Amino acid sequence: MDNRSEVREFLTSRRAKVTPQQAGLPVVGQRRVPGLRRGEVASLAGVSIEYYSKLERGQLAGVSVGVLDAVARALQLDTAEREHLYDLAQAADGTSVATRTRRRVDRQWKATPQLQWILDAMRDAPAIIGNGRGDLLAANPLGRALYSDLLADASAPPNFARFTFLDPAARRFYPDWDFFADITVAMLRTEAGRHPHDRQLHELVGELSTRSEEFRRRWSAHDVRIHVAGTKHFHHGTVGDLILAYE
Repeated sequence: MDNRSEVREFLTSRRAKVTPQQAGLPVVGQRRVPGLRRGEVASLAGVSIEYYSKLERGQLAGVSVGVLDAVARALQLDTAEREHLYDLAQAADGTSVATRTRRRVDRQWKATPQLQWILDAMRDAPAIIGNGRGDLLAANPLGRALYSDLLADASAPPNFARFTFLDPAARRFYPDWDFFADITVAMLRTEAGRHPHDRQLHELVGELSTRSEEFRRRWSAHDVRIHVAGTKHFHHGTVGDLILAYE
């Protein structure tokens, strides 16, 4: 897969975020670029500037894990950013994982009756199942009640990213809309690195990029995120304000 532009934009955007002071480097003379220079990243990673420049031009195919680790350390990547870099390198290699992804992406997943029974047995908390594209695939009664605005969309399956950026109800449902918008795009960007051949994901990103300037701006930032646990603030049309822990 030719993902050179994706690699180039990700590496340059991460380099721009690290200041010389954060990297422990002296600041000498006037700097014309934000963050680190290519030569500084190369020095921190222990590779030649010619080699790092090749990487930043998008040529990750065949790069060793050791070099990826060194670049990740030099750019001070967090866990999500580090995994995204490895995913981009894997896609550049055209590995079997990418091939398997290409074969399976268009299948529509559906909860089995047994799995739906498990969800429904969780009576005291909203429980939902989604995929990396942000599709809501299954829910228990409280999950359907919580996300009633999302489920009002006639699309099948309903999609959190489409709801966040294209449905005016999202601005009420998410009091901190910017936070939800940021993490929604970051998780889509992470998924795009993991599954670069997902046709439905490409179509979703294309639709949102065409219809939402807010989405386009965030997508161009190349931020990534691993969704694990925390709390979220909602404003439900019937219940009012809710602060819920998620796992």
